[in-house]
Amino acid sequence: WVAGGRHGTMAYMARQAAVRADPRLLLPGAQAIVCIAVHHDPGEATPPGPGVARLARYARGPDYHPLLHRLLRALVERLDALAPGHAHLLCVDSAPVLERAHAAAAGIGWIGKHTGLVHPRAGSYFLLGEVVTTAPLPADTPMADHCGTCRRCLDACPTGALTAPHQLDARRCISYWTIEHRGALPEAAAGHLAGWVFGCDLCQEVCPFNREVRGGHPDLAPHPYLVAPVLAELAAATAMSFKGQFKGTPVVRAGKGQMARNFAAAARRETREAGGGRGAAPPFPG
Repeated sequence: WVAGGRHGTMAYMARQAAVRADPRLLLPGAQAIVCIAVHHDPGEATPPGPGVARLARYARGPDYHPLLHRLLRALVERLDALAPGHAHLLCVDSAPVLERAHAAAAGIGWIGKHTGLVHPRAGSYFLLGEVVTTAPLPADTPMADHCGTCRRCLDACPTGALTAPHQLDARRCISYWTIEHRGALPEAAAGHLAGWVFGCDLCQEVCPFNREVRGGHPDLAPHPYLVAPVLAELAAATAMSFKGQFKGTPVVRAGKGQMARNFAAAARRETREAGGGRGAAPPFPG
């Protein structure tokens, strides 16, 4: 994946490849990884349409890091009783571990064709955390893949980022461009935003396993005012109003400057369409 350049400008993915492949390089003597998956309330889909900004559903509520760290620390207390003196490391996005692969190996779900973790009853709206430990724990049994012949996620992706089942090219992914990429957005990316300003949920929204999913951890309940925010208001936001609207949410990770870039790009696309300039976005390279 990295060798093929599909990580885009996320240089840290290449630098940390060896550690991701072997957690013992992260924690010497590591023998097990205990995984947790916290379900966040997906709420209602943001209706696509003129003037509406769309955020990935996990970003419409409080930042998940404090909750997951709290749950992992409670888990470590249990491990301390089982394996006194074990060394451990808590991981919530911040460490180079293959979160979805480890969660799948732990039997929490399987890796869907959209590359996310899927559970047959809870769907794929999960947030993951891990405890890497030197405690010798027994392994769980992985879950079978239940995607079958379904390819709704691949067909729904407007940019072709899902190049094949279980294969994602970040260089074509709206989530990558709006969250991970620094610097200007190329026209190929900006032309596909369709209101998305932080992440994208299209591949999850069409997944049959998410059809009946409701509810989630109460600490992650979505803020109603972020379900369908007005794009023009966000584009005109000052630093103070931006902070007031997004304080305590995952959106602050991107920062005002990067989000202003996204707001402006999404607004420009809508302006062109309103003026009759709707047309195919420039193709992605390759």
